[in-house]
Amino acid sequence: MKHYRSRAERAAFIDLWLAEIYPQTPVPLEHKDAFTLLIAVLLSAQCMDKRVNLVTPELFALADNPAAMAAVQVAQIQAIIRPCGLAPQKAKAISGLSRLLLERHGGAVPRTFKELEGLPGVGHKTASVVMAQAFGVPAFPVDTHIHRLAQRWRLSSGRSVEQTEADLKKLFPEAHWNQLHLRIIFYGREHCTARGCGGAVCEICRTLFPSRQRPIATRK
Repeated sequence: MKHYRSRAERAAFIDLWLAEIYPQTPVPLEHKDAFTLLIAVLLSAQCMDKRVNLVTPELFALADNPAAMAAVQVAQIQAIIRPCGLAPQKAKAISGLSRLLLERHGGAVPRTFKELEGLPGVGHKTASVVMAQAFGVPAFPVDTHIHRLAQRWRLSSGRSVEQTEADLKKLFPEAHWNQLHLRIIFYGREHCTARGCGGAVCEICRTLFPSRQRPIATRK
């Protein structure tokens, strides 16, 4: 059995394995352009993508561009997005960023990290998703699944999301970042779950860390 002792060896195996399992990497948040993706990612903070996808059709039927969204009352936005949680803050951010897109960017979503992160409610992770998935700029957004698995697979110390992002960017080819971050998310949801795998059950964990495998219970 091959031993994957170094981070680089583990990363290379993970990269190849996930590409085989997930040759296609569709963005899990439903959207039609950069603006609707930006809003969907903002809504996904502390909320499951499935729930966001249930909410956004009604929101985007009401307003699917900055000009239309800026004209909607914050209270109306809040009522629609309430199932996503943190509705007051998110509604204000959606309204505010829509106005700023009109005032500062001609109604277009900006294509730089600095400008995106200057919008209300838009942090580095949200900006990274938009840059990667709307504009094709190499980025490595780190969500809870990626942060968790980077530690579990010993690719990063996991002391902070920022450190995890920096470590993963050093380990994986830049050309793979945009697909790979989605592949890790898919795998974390479907196979290497927080409790279901625990670092000892899924194929990647069993291959990289055979000593972790749980002993089979025997009847007395």
